Amino acid sequence: MNIKKEFGEKIKRMRKKRNLTQEQLAEMIDISPRNLSGIEVGANFIKAETLEKILSALNTSMEDMFSSVEIKNNKELLADIIKDIKSVGNNNAKLKCIYKMVKFFVNE
Repeated sequence: MNIKKEFGEKIKRMRKKRNLTQEQLAEMIDISPRNLSGIEVGANFIKAETLEKILSALNTSMEDMFSSVEIKNNKELLADIIKDIKSVGNNNAKLKCIYKMVKFFVNE
């Protein structure tokens, strides 16, 4: 995954965590919703002044924004796990491996 996409996904997660729509955040930071969408999908990168506005609007710090460690709540963790499992598709070997790992940790 490239840095623009990772950064955009982090902004999107933080925005959703604060129950903001793209339109609301875009208005708060004075850019178009289309531009914000491009940032969130990793198609666009942002200027320093836009970054400052995003940090302020999302009430976060530079350290939190660029930290690779993010604490998620149980609902978010479960959604991520389900999404990852679904991405495996019909790969029987990977599904069996995931099944064994889940069983191991659940039955500890």
